[in-house]
Amino acid sequence: MFDVNKTIEALKRWIIDWFDENGPGCNAIVGISGGKDSSTVAALCAAALGPDRVIGVLMPNGEQSDIDMAYKLVSHLGIRYYVINIKAACDGAMRELEAALPKITSATVVNLPARIRMTVLYAVAQSCNGRVANTCNLSEDWVGYSTRYGDSAGDFSPLAQLTVDEVKQIGRALGLPPELTEKVPSDGLSGKTDEDNLGFTYATLDKYIRTGVCDDPDVKRRIDEKHRLNRFKLEPMPCFDSGLPIYAED
Repeated sequence: MFDVNKTIEALKRWIIDWFDENGPGCNAIVGISGGKDSSTVAALCAAALGPDRVIGVLMPNGEQSDIDMAYKLVSHLGIRYYVINIKAACDGAMRELEAALPKITSATVVNLPARIRMTVLYAVAQSCNGRVANTCNLSEDWVGYSTRYGDSAGDFSPLAQLTVDEVKQIGRALGLPPELTEKVPSDGLSGKTDEDNLGFTYATLDKYIRTGVCDDPDVKRRIDEKHRLNRFKLEPMPCFDSGLPIYAED
C-alpha cells in the first residue's frame, strides 16, 4: 500500500543525503514545464533543501502556449528562476543537420529540443553551482516515453521508481495547485496527449506495473513490447571489460 506522507519524508531525506554526499551547498536545477513531474520534483527539492537552493529553468521553444503553468509553479514555490528560449539553438542545429544529412526523420525533430533543453540545464548548473534534477517517472520510463540524453538525463532522480498516480498523490500532498498536478501531459507538437500517443492510459499502465494485471491482452502486449524495446534506456551504458586490473582506490 502506497503511503504518500511516508514516501515524501523518505524522499526529502534521500535528497538531503544525496546533496550532502554529491554537492554540499549546491543548488537543485529543475527544468520547469508546468506539468506534474517537474512541479513535484521542484516542490520536493524546495521542501528538502529550502526554496533558496532550488533554481527553476523555463525553456520555451519559441512561443509556449502553457508557459503560464510554469510561471505559476515558480511563483507558488517562491524559487529563483531563469527563462531561456531554445528556439534559436534548435533552429540553428536543424539548419546544419538539414544541410549535412540526406534525410531528417520525425524522431530527430521531436527529440532535438529535449536534448538541447538538457544541454541548457547543465549549462545553468555549471554556472550556478548546481546539480541537475531528472524529472522522469516510472510509468513513462517503463515504456520508453522519454528522450535518451534529453529528459531522461540528470544527476539525481527522485521520481524514477514512482508511477504517474503516485507522483500526483505526492504533488497534492505537497500542496501544489491542482492545475499543475492534474495537467494533461502532451507532446507539445502534434496536439495529442501522451496517452493518445501511447495507445493506453496511465491508469492502466500504473495498475499493470504495480499488480501485474492488465485486463486487455492487446494493451498488455503493447506495453510489454514498448518495455522490451526501450529497456536499454534504463540500464547503464554497456562498456567493454578489458580484464585488466585497476589498483587505484575507488
